[in-house]
Parts: sequence; structure tokens; C-alpha cells
Amino acid sequence: MLNAKTGTSINASAELAGKEAAQAVKDVKDAKMAFVYSGVQYDQKKLLDAIAKELPGVPLVGNTSFTGVITEQGFVSGEDGFVGIMAMGDSDMTVGVAGSPKKGDARATGRMVAEEAMKKAGKTCPPDYFFMVASPGEEELYLKGITEVIGRVPFFGGSAADNTITGEWILFTDEMTTPDGVAVCFYYTDKKFANVYTGAYKETRKAGIITKVEDNRKICEIDGVPALKKYMEWTGARADQVHGGDLLAYSITAPLGVKDPLGDLIAIRHPQAGNDDDTISVGNNAAENTAVILMDGSVDQLIDSTGETLKAVEERLGAQAGAFMLVHCGGRRAGIGDRIDEVAKKLQDAAGGVPFITEFTFGEFGFEDDSKNTCGGLMLSFSAFEK
Repeated sequence: MLNAKTGTSINASAELAGKEAAQAVKDVKDAKMAFVYSGVQYDQKKLLDAIAKELPGVPLVGNTSFTGVITEQGFVSGEDGFVGIMAMGDSDMTVGVAGSPKKGDARATGRMVAEEAMKKAGKTCPPDYFFMVASPGEEELYLKGITEVIGRVPFFGGSAADNTITGEWILFTDEMTTPDGVAVCFYYTDKKFANVYTGAYKETRKAGIITKVEDNRKICEIDGVPALKKYMEWTGARADQVHGGDLLAYSITAPLGVKDPLGDLIAIRHPQAGNDDDTISVGNNAAENTAVILMDGSVDQLIDSTGETLKAVEERLGAQAGAFMLVHCGGRRAGIGDRIDEVAKKLQDAAGGVPFITEFTFGEFGFEDDSKNTCGGLMLSFSAFEK
């Protein structure tokens, strides 16, 4: 039977925060791994060492989270730092945790980490599903490397984040920390796993063909028109609302989406900046000669979608849930602002007492039905584990 517990702390001391949060989960029976999400304010090495001291032999994996975490206790944040832990134990579960700074290129690093994770689990076969955390920028390439080793295996996770979008993020395991790399947890189990991966935005009728892309993440033209001009035409935005980094906030309720070939999934492409040459920098890869759609949302919808998505993943699991691991976009959290306690209440109500932990990321990973594993932004990737 799956046993999971969460613990949190906002102690200003990294060592004491790690100790306090870990003590709340140290009695998890047959603990096989623990998720750790923390504030960039801490010395992450000191934090992890303190956690490992309380949870000897338990592999840790996680990253810094944007402004806080949510557990059954509510939204947890602190000016001097915060940490949330969810430990998971099951005598019938085997895991392999591995991570590395980028070595050579991202794809090669993904292959290396996948091979190491199987080795750590004592396995020579692909896992039943896996968690991935990566630094923002090359998530798709890390995933390609992992997939070359294990094939298409269901996955979930997100990119490391910081509080100011200035590259202070860190990802980690109990054996390493890095601002630029990847880490995974491979799960081997007969228990059910489910994931719901959605932006929960409404699809508009405004769509066009991406006719020029540079460096994977800069959309230069849509229908042969400078991308930013097309976006302004679609949304009615003024130039001063979408210039530079202003586009990042403006587009939280009006992002772009790309649909998978079967139409089962719309992966959100969050516009990051409106550039001086009227191009749009986006948070994930885009491809020429594919359609891009203007999506529509509101802050109310961003809040409501959290509880709805948690209920949906529990229903998809088709069994009693023992834990939920919830990846929530940091951009959505920024758009929600001081209404974040409403999100916590939605999640608490939907979880019905089942332990859960929510991190806020700068990229979200998941899949829908039989679609390929996908990386996106402004998404929810909510996962459920059978009890």
C-alpha cells in the first residue's frame, strides 16, 4: 500500500527548515523517495543535507519553486525561504533517482541520466512512468535523450523556477545540485498512475501558420506577418502592453497554443517577450509550418481549473489515490496573485484528505491519452498515484 506524507517549513535557516520539514515525513513506511521543493533563498546543499540526515537512504529529487508550495496545509511561503517535502513509500515500489549538470549537450545528458536511473533502480528495463525536472531552455532535448534510452514512457514534471525570472533556479537530487541540467525519478510498480496535462484555456477561432522560427523559441512570423503584429491584431493589445517583458504578463490570459496531430492536446506556448523586431520569444519550442492558436482565459478560470483538474486526474486513475503530485505553472500563479489561497482551498477540497504537494514551475511536462510526452508552459500537470 502506498504511504505518503507532506511536511513544510518557512524557517529562515536552511538547515532547520530541512530538519523541520523532513521530521514531518520521517515515519513514512518503506519510504522509497521524496519530492523536495524550496525557495531560492536557501543554500540548497545545506537544505538537502539536513533533509537527508532525517531521511537516511531515501533518494531526493526536486527543484526551487516560484514563490511557494501548496500542500494539505495550504499555501506555504516565506520571505526568508520555504520548503515542502512529500515522501512516498510502498514495499512493492522500486525507484531510481539520478541527475546531472549538462555535460556536452542536453540530449546526451538525458541519455546518461536515464541509464544511471535504471542502474540505481537495479533494472535493465524501462520504468512504468517517470518524473523529470530540467532547467528552463532545453527541456525537449533532455526528454529526447531520455526517450532514446527507454522509449515513450508516461512522464510528468516541470522546470526549475525562481522568484524573479532571473536564472537563480536550482534543480537537485540528494547527490547533486545544478542550475543547468536534468534529474529524473524512474518508478517501477504494478500500481496505477494517471496524469492530466492541460492549459484549461478556451480555444478561439483565431489561428495561423507559423511561417518563420529562429532558434526554436522565437516565433518570427505568423501567416507571413511579423508575429507580434499578428498577436496584437488578434488580441487588440496596444504596443505598450506587449513590448519587451510586458508581454509575459499580458499573455497569461491570452497565450498561444499548438495542437497535437490528433487534436487531443493543446500545448501552451507562453509568450515571454515582444521583441523590437516584432518577433515573439516563447517558453517552449515552436516549428515552422504548424498552426498556432490564440487561447483565452481569465483569472477566475485559472483558479477554478486547479480543483477541476485534480478531480479529473483522480477519476482517470480509476482507483483510490494515495498521493497527488501537482505541477502548476509559475506564470499562472503570478497571474493569480494574491488570490492564491483560493487555489489552495480548491485543491484541499478536491484532494479530500489525500496527501499532495504543489510546485510552481517555469515549464510543465505531461501527456494526454496516447499523445507523445510534451513540454509546455502555462500548464497544469497533475498526477495521481494508486494507494
